[in-house]
Order: sequence, then C-alpha cells, then structure tokens
Amino acid sequence: KTHLIIDANHQAVMAYGYSRKELVGMSLLQLIPREEYPSVLENTISVLRGQKVMRVRQRTHIRKDGTSLRVTVSASLLEYSGRLIFHDIVRDETDRIRAEEELREARDQLEIRVEQRTAELQLEIAAHSESETRFRATFEQAAVGMAHVAPDGRWLRVNQKLCDIVGYTQEELVAGRFQDITHPADLDRDLAFVRQLLNAEIPNYSMEKRYVRKGGDIIWINLTVTLVRKNSGEPDYFISVIENIVERKKAEAELRVAATAFEVQDGIFITDTNRIMLRVNRAFSKITGYSDQEAIGQTDTLLQTDRHNPDFYTAMWETIHKTGAWQDEIRSRRKNGEVYPAWLSISAVKGVYGEVTHYVNMITDITQRKATEEEIQYLALYDPLTRLPNRRLLLDRLKHALAASGRTGRMGALFFIDLDNFKTINDTLGHDKGDLLLQQVAKRLQNCTREGDTVVRVGGDEFAVVLESLGENPQETAIQATNVGEKIIAALNNPYDLASYVRYCTPSIGVTLFFVEDTIDELQKRADLAMYQAKAAGRNTLRFFDPMMQAAVTARANLAADLRKGLEEGQFLLYYQAQVDDAGQLIGAETLIRWKHPTRGLVSPAEFIPLAEDTRLILPLGEWVLATACKQLATWADHSKMRNLTLAVNVSAYQFRKPDFVNLVLGSIHRTGANPKRLKLELTESLFMEDIDNVVAKMTTLKASGIEFSLDDFGTGYSSLAYLKRLPLNQVKIDQSFVRDVLIDNNAAVITRAIVTLAHSLGLSVIAEGVETAAQKDFLARHDCHAYQGYLFGRPGPVETLDSMTAM
Repeated sequence: KTHLIIDANHQAVMAYGYSRKELVGMSLLQLIPREEYPSVLENTISVLRGQKVMRVRQRTHIRKDGTSLRVTVSASLLEYSGRLIFHDIVRDETDRIRAEEELREARDQLEIRVEQRTAELQLEIAAHSESETRFRATFEQAAVGMAHVAPDGRWLRVNQKLCDIVGYTQEELVAGRFQDITHPADLDRDLAFVRQLLNAEIPNYSMEKRYVRKGGDIIWINLTVTLVRKNSGEPDYFISVIENIVERKKAEAELRVAATAFEVQDGIFITDTNRIMLRVNRAFSKITGYSDQEAIGQTDTLLQTDRHNPDFYTAMWETIHKTGAWQDEIRSRRKNGEVYPAWLSISAVKGVYGEVTHYVNMITDITQRKATEEEIQYLALYDPLTRLPNRRLLLDRLKHALAASGRTGRMGALFFIDLDNFKTINDTLGHDKGDLLLQQVAKRLQNCTREGDTVVRVGGDEFAVVLESLGENPQETAIQATNVGEKIIAALNNPYDLASYVRYCTPSIGVTLFFVEDTIDELQKRADLAMYQAKAAGRNTLRFFDPMMQAAVTARANLAADLRKGLEEGQFLLYYQAQVDDAGQLIGAETLIRWKHPTRGLVSPAEFIPLAEDTRLILPLGEWVLATACKQLATWADHSKMRNLTLAVNVSAYQFRKPDFVNLVLGSIHRTGANPKRLKLELTESLFMEDIDNVVAKMTTLKASGIEFSLDDFGTGYSSLAYLKRLPLNQVKIDQSFVRDVLIDNNAAVITRAIVTLAHSLGLSVIAEGVETAAQKDFLARHDCHAYQGYLFGRPGPVETLDSMTAM
C-alpha cells in the first residue's frame, strides 16, 4: 500500500501511455519488472531511515504497451495532509543511455580493431572511420549536452546542445575548463566526485549542480560523468552528459512553496465542483474546530449560518461562476456552534481545457480585527477616561436633537459645564487624582439625566449635556432645564473620594435652549458664553444665555429660596372654604394654604405650589398643612357646633408616595388627638397612574383608622372605571370646570349628571366645587348632588370665618 500512486503529471501520462485516471491508484510495482522489486523495497527502506533524497540510475520501467522505458528516479520523503508520501521525479533517460551505449560500442569496436593483425589494418581503418562517423552523429545530435573532458577539467570536445545550455560557443568552452562555469558553491562537491573516479573508487557519478551561464545567469543541470581509461589503465578522458533541469527545479520550488503556503495562518479548504471538501489545512481546523477527518467529505454548508439568507449564497455563486472568484465578509460557524466574523475568498481552479475542476477557499477569522475596528471607532467617538461621548459625537447628537425638535415641536437645552478650580486639585494631588474626580463627575452627570439625554466630556474639565424634548414653549423648557441644572449642581457639590483624599469641586453651568432653526455652532457659542457668565457670577451656579429667560429663572430661584425661608419662619397660613348641604348648613371645610410673604404680601398658590412640587418642598409643606388641620380638628372637638365638621386636606402625589406616609398621617392624629373620622384626604387622579396596588394598600390602612378619602377633580384627568371600582373612596368631587358651565354647555351638564349617577351607583357621596350661583346649586340638587362648596357660600378665609357661619 505504500507504493500506491496518488497523483501524476502530464509528462508521466505521455511517458507511460496510461491516462492520469489509470495511473492514480495504481501500484508503482506495476511499472517495474518483477526482478527489480527487491531493489525498490531496499531503496524505500533507505529513504525511511533518514536519507532525505534517493537517486536511482538506469531503472527499467514498463509502458502500457509493454515496451521498456529507461529512466532515472529521484525519490523524496514529504509530509502531505498529515501523512508521509514519496515524491518521485522520473526522468526518461532512454535517449541519453542509448547515446552512451552507442559511444561505448564505438569505443569497443575501435579497441578491437587496433588489436587485429596488421594484415587487416586497412579493413579496421575503414571500420573505424565508419564508427567515428556514427559516434560524431550521435554526439552532435544528442538531445542532451555532451562533452569529453580531460582529467584536469579542460573541455576536449562539446556538442551544440551543451553550448545552448550554457550560452558559450564551442570555441569559448574548449578554451577553458568545466571549473570556470561551475557555481562556486557546487565546485568542491564536483571535484570530490572527480577524485573518486580518478582513484577508481566509483565507476561513475551523477549530481545536480549549478552552471553560471554566459551573462551571469545561474541554471540547474543534472550531470552524469563516466571515466574512460587507456589500455594501460591510466585516465584518458571523462564522458559528461549534461541535462538542463531548470524547469524541473522551478516545478519543485513551486511545489515546496505551495506546500508551505497551504500551511499558512489562514484556513484553506479545497472542494470539488460539488463543493465537497477534499483537503483542509491545520489553520482551518484551528479556526473552525473541525479536524480534517471531520471536514473531508462534507460540503461547505458545514460552515454556513442563518445570518445570511439563501439569496446571499445564490448571488455569491453567480459571481464565482461568472468571474471565477469572490470575496467578502461573512458570518461563519465553528464546530461548537459559535458564530464569528470571517473573511472568505473563493477561487475557481480550471483544467487544461478551461473547465472548473476545484475551488480553493481561504477563510480568515477576523474576530480580533473587528474588535480592533470597533475599539478604534469607540476611541474616535468616546473619551477613554470617562467612557462618555466626546466632542465629535456631541456634534452628531446635537444634529439629531435639532432634527427631532423639528419633528416633535418640542424644545431642548444644551448645558456647558466647567469644574471650578479643578486645576488646583490636579496640580496639588496629581493627575491620577484629577482623573478619579473626572470619572466621578461623569457618573454623577449620568445619574442626573434621563436615559435619552447625552452627557459629553468636551475636554479637560469641561462637560456638556444635551436635553431633548423638554417643552413646547421657552418658559416650560427653561423650568425643566433649571430643574436638571439644580440637580446637577447639588450632585457635583457632594464631596469626592479621591483615594486617601476628600475634596470638593463645584460646577459653573451655562445653558441655552434650542429649537430646529438653531445651528450647532450658534448653540455652542451661546452655551459657552452662558457658562462664562456663571463663572463671573461667582461660580457654582447656573446661567441662561437668554437675558429674559435668565431673569425668569433667577426670579424662580429667588422664589424657591423664599419658600424655604417661609417654611422656616412660619409665613404660611391655613385658609378654610366652607362645604354645605342643601339647607346651607355647614358640614365641613377644605383647607387651602396661603403664603403671607413679608414683602410681596399674599402669594397665589397657583404660583408657589408648582414650584414646591418641583423642588420637593411640597413634602415639608404638606406635613405642615396636615399637622395644622389635625390641630384644628382637635380644637373643634371641644366645641359642640364644630365637633362634627370634617376637614378636607389636599395630598400631593409626591407626599402620598413616600414610604412613611401612613405613619406620618397616623402620627399627626396621635400627637394632636384629632378624631380620624373627621379627617378627609383629597387625592387627584394622577396618583393612581403608578403602582395602584401600593396606593390601595395605603388607603385601606388609613381608612381602617376612620380616615375618609375624596377623589378631587374627577373627570379632568385619566378617569378610569377600572381603578375607580378598586379604590376605597368615600366621595367624588365634581370639578369646578364642569360646574361653571353646567347651565350653558350641554356637554358639561351631561358629564356632571353622569358623575353623580356613577358615584351613587358605587355607593359614594358627591360634592360639587366652584358653585357660584343659586341656579348652579338648583341644577345640582335636581340631579341628586346635595353637598357644595364655592363663592355662593363664602370665600376661603381664616378659621374665624367658619366660626361666624356656625354662630348664624
């Protein structure tokens, strides 16, 4: 089995008369006479024992037609697809051997004639002349280079073929020695063989060597040398046969290059025209996880994924059939199922007549390259220290924000933020501590913004924030931007932990609002100018570019500061608006907060309640209202005319959602001694839009203590029967917007009647607010609403107003 032929070239087909298909799979022994089997096996063992190249001269091989073929065989041991094979180069020596035999025959005849008796001298001379003629014809017309060379290396006689090989004329060669054109690197080995011949140690020798042609080109030849001796036994001359093997050497070199190239870092697999894998290299197995045994015999669909639809592969093969090649990035699959990016190139291999015989596929794992590209892209758009977008990406985000503003009709805001006195921290503690501070600033800015907003490190200690879709008008947008800015200032004012140091670093913030007609350059200039205004104003503050907007923001900030001071100094009052029945008898009141500002006088709740909501001052404000109402209920408990009145207290959604709200209410009742059955909490529909289960649980707990609940402004928000039936309510309040129009707008009248009917059907009482005329009261009474509050029964005022109503 070790002598099976696995491939043969065109020259072998021509020499042996077999087709390539017949030769492949045939045993080499079928081409060798049986008597030469032992020699072939002995040579095989020699190569396997370590002899890299084995050359056997003058073998006799058998053609398909039975005729003999005189050859020289060079055998090399190579590694091919993970196994050892013999690479045999068989050279047809028939012409050369025939020439040598004829030369020897001529020489023998000459020697025989010399020894014949003198009487036959004339006949021998004639015979010798005929042999000489025949020798000269064979010498000159041989298909290989031939020469007679003196023992000292001088050319005695050369044929034209040798001249053609080395590029010199016969005269030029004969004037010199073979050493003159032998490559210096091969000369010592050649002369060693010559010495062995002269010393009768070997009968002949054969070697591959290089000649230096006329002009300097180097060529490879195969040299076979035989020594002719005189009758006395002394060396006479050498017969040299020279064969040009340049093309063979090129083929061998190409074979070595191909074998080396096949084992490159890129995966290579060769398929037939049915795309069945015939051969794979080691890199292919390393990349895909499939061994050659697992891959060979499978089609290339083994590597395909569903990331590419059938049309992709159809187009790919149309290109290959049309152009003979294709290459592109694909998603390939490993043996373990992992999908990875790869670069695949496919080339068609064509036969002698142009038909496609194979496809060579080269696949490269580009996972690392893709990761590197993504990292390069990331570094181009993001700051490596904070991992925030950089200035380049800021421009892109601003462009998209302006486009979105045009689509939605909502304005946005651009913040430029500069850290105050950052350089001092950097210079005194070192850049590593400065970097820690910048990273902490980045995280705090991200925590202060929404998911869709953009936080950017512009460079150094400068940051930017892009807020989108804030409001439909400048005032609303400025208020929301201010809320975010104040949140940022509060966050950045907290201490920074810089390893073993704790430091503070405040921000100066410039803000400009934007809409679709603004340009990016103009936005940046405005935000930058506003930021420098913040610096000039004393740092650690926020400034708007628009003076009017800045004035409004400043006024709002001042109002917020006054609001905090008002809480501290007790500037708030509790007013009461009467609630009456059909007979006009007082049944309770709604508490309404008023702010008695020391310089501005009474400030409208419509002005400061939204600000209290935004600043979360509604929480301490709400606690004060609740505590004050409970104290009033406790006071009324000692008065017979007042003890049965109820007090309705408005509760903010922020206040109700506090985890300790239930304890806060029960605590106020406990501390003041108020009767919980006389306390009514008014809630708005917005409270029920989030976590309805938690709302119901809190209401149920408070209701168990006797506290009642009234649904305020019903019908103006997201009225839903689904949550209405779940809530433990006691009362529904008809909003004044319906009451005001009940006599002039049929829709308002219909809605009012529907609210009353719905409430009664759910077992709830009804009260109407904003009743200002007797006609409105009469309409409500006719439709079964019997509790009212409004200017018809009195304006909100101090508690003494209610006392006077009970005295009447």
